[in-house]
Amino acid sequence: MSLLTKIFGTSNDRYLKKIKPVVDHINSLEPKMMLLTDAELRKKTDEFKERLLRGETPDEILPEAFATVREASRRILIAPNPDSPNRTMRHFDVQLIGGIVLHQGKIAEMATGEGKTLVATLPAYLNALTGRGVHIVTVNDYLAKRDRDWMSPLYEFLGLKAGAIQGHQEHEEKKAAYACDITYGTNNEFGFDYLRDNMRGRVEDQVQISRGLHYAIVDEVDSILIDEARTPLIISGPTEESTEKYYIADRVARRLKSGKHFEIKEKERMAHLIDDGIEEVEKLLNVDSIYTDRNMEWPHYIEQALRAHHLFKNDRDYIVKNGEVIIVDEFTGRLMEGRVWSDGLHQAIQAKEHQRIKEENQTLATITLQNFYRLYKKLAGMTGTAQTEAAEFDKIYKLEVVAIPTNKPMRRTNYPDRVYRTEKEKFDAIIQEIVEVHKQGRPILVGTVSIERSEILSEKLGREGIEHEVLNAKHHEREAQIVAKAGQGGNVTIATNMAGRGTDIVLGEGVAALGGLHIIGTERHEARRIDNQLRGRAARQGDPGSSRFYVSLQDDLMRIFASERVSSLLKMFGMEEGMAIEHSMVTKSIERAQRKVEVHNFEIRKHLLDYDEVMDEQRKTIYGIRQNVLEGKNLRDYIFRMIEDSIQETVRFAFDVRKSTEEDQLDLAAWFKQKFGIEVSLDGNEDRTRENVEEFFIKKAIEAYEEKENTIGKDQMEMIAQILLLEKIDMKWKDHLYAMDHLRSGIGLRGYAQIDPRIEYKKEALSMFESMNVSIRDEVTDLVFKLQLGREPEKKDIWHPDHFVHQEAPGLSATQQSPSAVATNQVANTHTNKEERVEQKVEPIRVSVKIGRNQPCPCGSGKKFKQCCGRAMQS
Repeated sequence: MSLLTKIFGTSNDRYLKKIKPVVDHINSLEPKMMLLTDAELRKKTDEFKERLLRGETPDEILPEAFATVREASRRILIAPNPDSPNRTMRHFDVQLIGGIVLHQGKIAEMATGEGKTLVATLPAYLNALTGRGVHIVTVNDYLAKRDRDWMSPLYEFLGLKAGAIQGHQEHEEKKAAYACDITYGTNNEFGFDYLRDNMRGRVEDQVQISRGLHYAIVDEVDSILIDEARTPLIISGPTEESTEKYYIADRVARRLKSGKHFEIKEKERMAHLIDDGIEEVEKLLNVDSIYTDRNMEWPHYIEQALRAHHLFKNDRDYIVKNGEVIIVDEFTGRLMEGRVWSDGLHQAIQAKEHQRIKEENQTLATITLQNFYRLYKKLAGMTGTAQTEAAEFDKIYKLEVVAIPTNKPMRRTNYPDRVYRTEKEKFDAIIQEIVEVHKQGRPILVGTVSIERSEILSEKLGREGIEHEVLNAKHHEREAQIVAKAGQGGNVTIATNMAGRGTDIVLGEGVAALGGLHIIGTERHEARRIDNQLRGRAARQGDPGSSRFYVSLQDDLMRIFASERVSSLLKMFGMEEGMAIEHSMVTKSIERAQRKVEVHNFEIRKHLLDYDEVMDEQRKTIYGIRQNVLEGKNLRDYIFRMIEDSIQETVRFAFDVRKSTEEDQLDLAAWFKQKFGIEVSLDGNEDRTRENVEEFFIKKAIEAYEEKENTIGKDQMEMIAQILLLEKIDMKWKDHLYAMDHLRSGIGLRGYAQIDPRIEYKKEALSMFESMNVSIRDEVTDLVFKLQLGREPEKKDIWHPDHFVHQEAPGLSATQQSPSAVATNQVANTHTNKEERVEQKVEPIRVSVKIGRNQPCPCGSGKKFKQCCGRAMQS
């Protein structure tokens, strides 16, 4: 600790000192609030809303608002734990501090068991008074519904409504939940609703966009904004590629030998063919070369198959259930139903496990969690473990981390790590410690990193005759029941990282006197936060408790990141078989390895963000335009601008690039007739400057548009423009995302030419986006003069986003079906609940078109009409 810190305290200490007067002010109002009747307390909400309308700010009414919530909570809410000393759930001072931190748009680091769910009610109530809605983000549907149900009586007593969005909800239910003052939901569901809303065909069908993204409180913020940030949210639809190649690649991969034919990079989780492997693959596939035009996709298929076999393990990274390969979340241990790895990896694993392969998917809409949560005007979060990632929170989200003191002193004993040479020795020692502690009558929670490890340990305990419960992704249905009993005397619970986050482990009668809950970590996780979360399950709210981690040199973390350093230390200490080492030097080496992994994972997330920032700007632009079109804002002006741009670009090319001749000007008149269907002559215009020709063409086109308006009616013309714009924007954006996927997958090769791939990606992405906008403009201005409504159109969801499946990933995918208002929509497994839907046909919008044989086909293929749909009509 530096001298200045000793004198002035840390920045955290100074911040807490600064807000202490606010807490004192809230406390001073408590006696007055306690004298109010229920009706008078309820009226405070209307009073606060009126004061905000008169110009007061939320900061100015904060002390009174927090005091109101505290008093209402004291009267209304009952703690679920019958042994809790705070049964009436009155907010502690430290919880008031947490509420202030959240209101100010910061992260409140609060120890496990300090009542974060109750803390969130303070800033949620205050910010909901503005009428713009508050979102409280949880890690799963169960917690979203539980917290809503738990806190609803408080909000309703104060005249506010609370809703919860769930993965399986009907559209109208979800719309009603978003209309509430406070809405609980999962990070993925909020993100997917944003994407789905930007695929709707009618404003009234949107659920989230109408109120905007005002304020979000993210529970377990480290899990959502750090752990899951590597996984972009993706809505996708199937491509037309054959799945047979995955089976062939799988058979080839089984015959290749590591070290001889390929290399495995565990740190990067990649597999690469080497020279002998390339020759062997070509021999097995019976092709001359896998790098020719016709065969160049084979390296991708083979390397994904190798990754599936050597880097992704059953019962660790995924499980096979009812013929499905289901991903296991590496951070929580939960099953990620309905999600798939993208880039062909999921298909490779399906082939490996001899399952039916589903088609590879094409991206239709995507956003990273980083960029989604940065859309909120104000963002806050709470967790028990944020300080280790404070730099990343600041750099990516501009969020400051504030450590909140505990209500009672921490009484947990953290014993030093025990390090063994082999995994067998480590597990033998773990069993021995479980037996010893179990004899004392203390409850034990054993944390494992995978389903496989939890079941190995369960089998060993069974042989010792120790009764126990297993909590992993295979038994998640009983999670709440298992966690509720985990603190009872003599109970042994084996849990993966899911370990019931968000659920209190309450100590049974007499357990505190025995020493409380004992935590055993079976290995160190790659992130220190996950270890701290496991430790945090013990010694809540001043209870006693203890923890110890066991490590072996065969653990993934040690083997990949710390093996040489720790091995040399163990040799220096003269370690023998079965012997354990407990030394600060070893512990520090392990922590260095963890920091190394944390930096590596941050670089992955930063890399993902660097690429997605390009897409983010494009997404904001295209979604903004689309929303204006959907709402019917200035459609006429927008069409006129497109007409002007199209004419100016063509005329400027003729005059400035080709140095216009008289023949070129005749070509311009022919182009104008072909594009707008308007016969014009430039013969009478002697002063044929570029500006004059532009002005002449624009005037004629606008006149023709207005004439058509007068003929069919302004409303009908606006309807045509809206249908046309939505159709073209959606179609071109889908194609653009597909092209961007291909650009992204191949851009890394530019690095071999000493060119920064990110700079090249940004350049090419900008060029492609500009081309997409030009393509939208040209096709819309082509067709707007030619389309006629054959009947009163029924406006529909052009993309039918609710019929699509969701995926997440650099890696993970949520799968959707490809869209169009004039196409049949094949509907497949939807949402993350894998609900089966029957095939549906979307009623097309009939449009009568008079198109010349040599004009561009209106379907958007880029071909001439006679070579595309015209040929089909003739046949």
